[in-house]
Amino acid sequence: MYFFSDVGLRNCATGFRQIEENHLMENIIYNELKARGFNVDVGMVETQERDGEKMLRKRYEVDFVANQGSRRYYVQSALRMDTREKERQEKNFLTHIPDSFRKIIVTRDQIVAYHDEDGVLRIGLFDFLLKAQSLDY
Repeated sequence: MYFFSDVGLRNCATGFRQIEENHLMENIIYNELKARGFNVDVGMVETQERDGEKMLRKRYEVDFVANQGSRRYYVQSALRMDTREKERQEKNFLTHIPDSFRKIIVTRDQIVAYHDEDGVLRIGLFDFLLKAQSLDY
């Protein structure tokens, strides 16, 4: 996946034909993580889970794995989480990661940041962008 350092240039390059809010939001989150000095990986997190007597390797897609020294954050971008199914889908990737690094879902909704029952931080896009310490709520 490619991210543009300037989404305005992206829009010009595509002739304003492909304005998909979810892709733009992911691009903005990526740029913000980079601006905060993180090394950002996009991809999969692999886990091993027991299925009866067998160990199975499973791969979960996470939008961003942001690393900076000993700090790591798993960040999922979700334009909306207006149904239980969508919420389950977005959290599923994060709750199966077997380490204790912070897991975060950034939504376009203007919400008060909170940790849900699984310890996943839910934060609105504007709070994420405007508060430098938003990853550490």
